[in-house]
Amino acid sequence: MESGDTASVTPDPFGTAALRRAVLDAWAASPARFREDANAEEDLLRGGYRDRWFVELAQNAADAAERAGTTTVLRVRVVEGELLVAGAGAPLDADGVAALASLRASAKRDGGGVGRFGVGFAAVTAISDAPRVVTRTPDGATAGVAFDRARTARAVAEAVVHAAADELARRDGAAPALRLVWATAPGELAPPAGTDTEVRLPLRPGTDPAVLLALAAAQAPDLLLALPALRAVDLPDAEVARTEEPDAVVVGERRWHVVHAAGTVPPALLADLAVEDRARPGWRATWAAPADAPFGPERPDVLHAPTPTAERTTLPARLLATVPLDPDRRHVRAGAVTEHVLAAAAAHYRALVAARLADERPDLVPRPALPASAVDASLRDGVLAALLTAAWLPAVAGGDLAPAAARVLDLDPLLDAVADLLDAVLLLPVDPRLAGGRRAAALAGEGVTRVGPAALVDALAGLDRPVAWWGALLGGLATVPALATPAAREEFDALGVRLADGRVVHGMRGVLRPGVHVPLAGRLAAAGVPGLRVAATGLDDDPAARDLLVALGARPVDGPALLADPALREAVDRSVDEAEAGADPDALDALDALAALVLDLVARGGEVDRALGALALRDAGGGYRRADELVLPDGLLRGLVDPDGPLGVLDPAVAEAHPRPALVALGVLDGFAVLRDDAPTGPDHDLDDEETWWADEVDGLDEIGAPLVAVRDLELVAPDRWDDAWPVLAGDREVREALGARPVGADHEGPQPYTAWWLGRHGRLAGRAPTAWRLPGAGAVEGLYDPVPDAVAARLDPAFLAAIGVRTRPRVGGPEDAADLLDRLADPGRVVTPAIAAGAHAALADAVAARRVTVADVDPPDRVRTADGLVHDADPGRDVPPAVLDRAQLAAVLPPGVLVLPGAGDPALLADLLDLAPASERLRVTVRDGGRAVPWAAIPAVVAWAAALGHPVPDGALVLHDRLRVLVVDDERGGAPVEHTPSAWVDGDGVVHTDDPVRGLLAALAG
Repeated sequence: MESGDTASVTPDPFGTAALRRAVLDAWAASPARFREDANAEEDLLRGGYRDRWFVELAQNAADAAERAGTTTVLRVRVVEGELLVAGAGAPLDADGVAALASLRASAKRDGGGVGRFGVGFAAVTAISDAPRVVTRTPDGATAGVAFDRARTARAVAEAVVHAAADELARRDGAAPALRLVWATAPGELAPPAGTDTEVRLPLRPGTDPAVLLALAAAQAPDLLLALPALRAVDLPDAEVARTEEPDAVVVGERRWHVVHAAGTVPPALLADLAVEDRARPGWRATWAAPADAPFGPERPDVLHAPTPTAERTTLPARLLATVPLDPDRRHVRAGAVTEHVLAAAAAHYRALVAARLADERPDLVPRPALPASAVDASLRDGVLAALLTAAWLPAVAGGDLAPAAARVLDLDPLLDAVADLLDAVLLLPVDPRLAGGRRAAALAGEGVTRVGPAALVDALAGLDRPVAWWGALLGGLATVPALATPAAREEFDALGVRLADGRVVHGMRGVLRPGVHVPLAGRLAAAGVPGLRVAATGLDDDPAARDLLVALGARPVDGPALLADPALREAVDRSVDEAEAGADPDALDALDALAALVLDLVARGGEVDRALGALALRDAGGGYRRADELVLPDGLLRGLVDPDGPLGVLDPAVAEAHPRPALVALGVLDGFAVLRDDAPTGPDHDLDDEETWWADEVDGLDEIGAPLVAVRDLELVAPDRWDDAWPVLAGDREVREALGARPVGADHEGPQPYTAWWLGRHGRLAGRAPTAWRLPGAGAVEGLYDPVPDAVAARLDPAFLAAIGVRTRPRVGGPEDAADLLDRLADPGRVVTPAIAAGAHAALADAVAARRVTVADVDPPDRVRTADGLVHDADPGRDVPPAVLDRAQLAAVLPPGVLVLPGAGDPALLADLLDLAPASERLRVTVRDGGRAVPWAAIPAVVAWAAALGHPVPDGALVLHDRLRVLVVDDERGGAPVEHTPSAWVDGDGVVHTDDPVRGLLAALAG
């Protein structure tokens, strides 16, 4: 008996002491067993059972009632911090207790119950660490068992199960809750009146009882439908009940139409089952269709087995079937048995359909959809096959038809609406009662012949009728309910329409209806845009006809959407070519009319993209240019660009005749234009030096930049106008956005946006590139770069200066940056502190690590900046050549004038870039004899400082010297060893030598 166990004074009718002893012995005999049990329970809780506590308790209650041959009301209450769930039925027995305390051994055998492997009860540990189960014994007494995570941990410690105790410590004392079981203490209250067993769950601190009760209330209706042995769920504020009718089940206020089926798995398939399942070869299935609204693709359900799984379904009814499940009971176990049960259940679906009223049956036919799961695919195939050959569709003359013998007319109301117009049209007489809505697609999938819009359009093809006749036909068609759905309207794509020029064309898409805006149609004619089709005037006088024209793809001629018309786009694309071809005055007038039309549509709100920038507009010299190659006569950009450059000036008369926003939207430049591409695929945007930027900054990313936002035409700024250009750029919100637009996949240290990259490289700020300056307060690069002149800092804000490349920190974007920074470090005229030099060296190493720079791209410098802040010759032939400090402790035995500090960068990469040796490769250091080994944990100062630094005390021991002395041989200098007295040293074996334990700790932590 474990120490502190009360088994000697507490009745133990279920033999819990023996169960505990067996588990503890197993843990002691097999150190891995405790870990396996803890992991298994945690996997169940975090996996399939993480939110199933109420489902599992309801299922257990239903099993108990079923074993007792009765039904039960599941009572749920919260009392003084405990969640109480009670029901009537077979009481808990010793086998049940053993199953509760086992992870993979269920007491449900020989066909009883719906659980498997005994893992379901583990779900309660999501909300309680000390669950109890109290039951009435056959003799009327009260008995029970208790689990307790904390008590289990104490039992492990008291039983001296060392391996388990170690694992328990690794888990911060969190033992498995359900492996050790105790009898409940005397005095435990009996289950409530009318119940036989109650599960009592002291809730974990912070658990909200209201949330648990809400979950139970939400899950109760589905569980009552799935578990016939549950008669009701009694919650504190309400009771949800289940009642049976001959062909229906009512749960709460919802009615379900049901059909039951049962059978036995063929013996040949039983080998496919787990051992625990082979004793239960029988299967049961129930189809349940909600009377209020069927399920379907837009309202999917899940397979219930019989409680909810994670297998999604798109059928109109719910299937509850006893199929094999994986241990987490969320997924069906694939195999021959599963396929057999699903196929048998699907074959009974036609009985569910046939039992419904005639006008309800089509709603139970699965609509076409992609299967939501493998289970859904099997069920859909089986259900559709079962319905295909069965006679269940009501016929006009009475009786039922198989789908293959039925025909459906989708447009029955059409006969009355336009009968006098269809004298040349033959419609098939068909059964009209099953047409319309989502039923049509479902019935078509079952092979029902449909007669609808396509047949009507074929019958109308080739008819020659006046405009009034076509208008009346459109008005009549507009009354057909089927045309309210986009899918049905697509079948009218080829419907004939009379055009203004007298032709009849087939298909409304792209046809322009004039409506009351006939003058705009005249402007289209003046613009000479071939390919634009305008419907005949009067065709859409009837509002219903007008609505149908729009629904079928016709557009008003004055709508901004006209800008997307392919014919108009083609006219825009060739407008400049026609102007340059020396066209006659009439053709040039047509070009001006086209320009006026496009600008008017843009002003009305039409969507503009880059392609419309090809529109030909008159320039100030009397010629024509693309809109996006012109500058407004009074635009900000006109005074900044080279007058001899490629940009022209818009004709002032054109600028006066049209709204400025429309001209700018079309691409005419006012200030700097910003280009946007949501899905760039390469350097194909006609941006200056774009190929170089793409190669330097974008290539190599896992995702190319999206979107690309960049300022155009920066290269057109005249060299002597940059001082005037900067305030214009800084004051433009879109320009500032482009400065910060980084490619997708690039972090803050990643590739520069094109605009920032170009301005930093090609712009001129006070006569230099912006990258040659630093912000006045940028201490991280002080001495390396000069601060921007005061006049510049007064005109441009720091954020803008930083965005265009003015330095705020050492950053190396490519080989040119690297060479420039090395030159600055090597300049003896610059005063650079060791810390700033170390930061610059780290930036160089980081650039090599990020592959922005390769060693082959950069010539090694002749001079380097060392730890004394001075510049020294890097020639390896000098008496004492510099070396890169690759171990911090070497700074104690080499003079500062020899060491190059790598900062936080990789010393090896820096050494490779500078063509210098790492310091550790040139020194041999030997610790002088003496000292004694002392465990780290035995030195109070070490323990205190480790805690203050937030590090564990190192394992093992250090060697403590009265005075630490090391002998250093510098292979570059030669000569005799030199003695040094560092305060700490880590030798080649990783042992720390020191005469100051705290400094030794720092050396150990530094590695």
